[in-house]
Amino acid sequence: MRVMAQMAMVMNLDKCIGCHTCSVTCKQAWTNRPGVEYVWFNNVETRPGQGYPRTYQDQREWQGGWVRTRTGRLKLRSGGRIKRMLSIFANPKLPKIQDYYEPWTYEYEHLLTAPAGEHTPVAQPTSLITGEPTKISWSANWDDSLAGGNELIASDPILARVSGQVKQEFETAFMFFLPRICEHCLNPSCAAACPSGAIYKRAEDGIVLVDQDNCRGWRMCITGCPYKKIYFNHRTGKAEKCTFCFPRVEIGMPTVCSETCVGRLRYIGLMLYDADAVGRAAAVKDETDLYEAQRSVFLDPRDPEVIRAAQAAGIPDDWIEAAQRSPVWDLIMKYEVALPLHPEYRTMPMVWYIPPLSPVVDVLRDTGHDGEDVDNLFGAIDALRIPVEYLAELFTAGDPAPVHAVLRKLAAMRSYQRRINLGETPDESIATAAGMTGPQIEDMYRLLAIAKYEDRYVIPAAHAETAAGLEELATGCSLDYEGGPGMGGPFGEASGRIAPVAVESFHVLAERQRADQHAEVTDPDAPPRRVNLLNWDGRGRPAGLFPPRQEEQPPGEQR
Repeated sequence: MRVMAQMAMVMNLDKCIGCHTCSVTCKQAWTNRPGVEYVWFNNVETRPGQGYPRTYQDQREWQGGWVRTRTGRLKLRSGGRIKRMLSIFANPKLPKIQDYYEPWTYEYEHLLTAPAGEHTPVAQPTSLITGEPTKISWSANWDDSLAGGNELIASDPILARVSGQVKQEFETAFMFFLPRICEHCLNPSCAAACPSGAIYKRAEDGIVLVDQDNCRGWRMCITGCPYKKIYFNHRTGKAEKCTFCFPRVEIGMPTVCSETCVGRLRYIGLMLYDADAVGRAAAVKDETDLYEAQRSVFLDPRDPEVIRAAQAAGIPDDWIEAAQRSPVWDLIMKYEVALPLHPEYRTMPMVWYIPPLSPVVDVLRDTGHDGEDVDNLFGAIDALRIPVEYLAELFTAGDPAPVHAVLRKLAAMRSYQRRINLGETPDESIATAAGMTGPQIEDMYRLLAIAKYEDRYVIPAAHAETAAGLEELATGCSLDYEGGPGMGGPFGEASGRIAPVAVESFHVLAERQRADQHAEVTDPDAPPRRVNLLNWDGRGRPAGLFPPRQEEQPPGEQR
């Protein structure tokens, strides 16, 4: 048993109202700059729908994730090393900008400079990529709230698997919102597909990042990721992705999308898992067994044997204590109401979801039935407009049994708590019908419905002694031998070998900012290094950060 820690997230889809606040705040924090205008690290999709990029779930087309061979081993769906090397300069399995959308702005200047005339001037849309006039035809949430109608919904790859079971008439339409970020998988196929070794999984918290210095822009990671949550910055020639807001997480703060979520539907916590068991779990033969296989990888943080193994692995005691209080552990392992997104991709995703139940209650209420009565709720689960099979295709590789069990627990919680709120005697038979006890339902209700900030986000801060593990990897490109294809070339403004940069954790940086010494390097024999604003504490004048003062400039160079 090799114990490792992993930051994880659970989203309660019953609470998502599709306001896109999480997407906008993430956009402002991480991708509000040239080169990534079309990029949304966090996006909210309407289900059923095509998603972003369009039809990303159709792996027959996009070749993402892993597949199991006849011998029981895993290989990338996009092909082995030789195939990737042969297509490294012309990877055909990439979404086009039209599959995302061409970002645009408007000619607002024309509104101010247009001459006086009979008609009001119009601000025409222009592309943020080419700068030329463009026609708006798609966006990241174009089919939001079923706005695209039947002709767009019909292109949903998941809907195609359960064809005939879903009514698409608007009078009986049913939808729910699905927020998505990078899954920060235990078995990331993006990292395995990267020829440069630039994508890595941090050993201390499992967050998957892209080393911008080592990235050569091959874009194999975009093909390899089945969730299509890695993007190409067309200005820098580098791959970028959701960082799980690691600068915030390192000081115990939740991600921006979680912090600003209007519905308070996100939960963040630490999970302990057996790293030696990940490969076996991801390679189980039957796809419908992958959900339980991944759950078997997680370790009970209260088990004395697990605690001893975690301490021997160097996991700090406060991290172990945080894992014991983790809301993610409770939702996945204790109450068993959270499910992974597309476990059949075999990447072992670490962003899980509680499937929606609210529309069931609305259906019953609108038909004149008691929407909170447990018998009505249990019966209505089997008659959803969007059937359980659709949810199963999303969360359990097509197995409806776990989804049905989750929905029964959520229905039982609603009915059980309503009796309490009305001053009636709790009915233990309701809890028993869902395989739970009354106290368990009350605890689950407190977590799902009325949990406070500190209960939803249990995030241990980074430790100073682990700062070295937070630095960018020192490994070079696997193709950067002398004269090799990994050296230089037209793959971005900063391609080629450059001096590495160590990025400190914000916890360490906060401690250093309270120290007396300056950030500048005083050793004249120290190797050259670039100035990184993340490392500069605002004190002193590191060489190269500012241009020399006029009196410091050599004669003849003053301007």
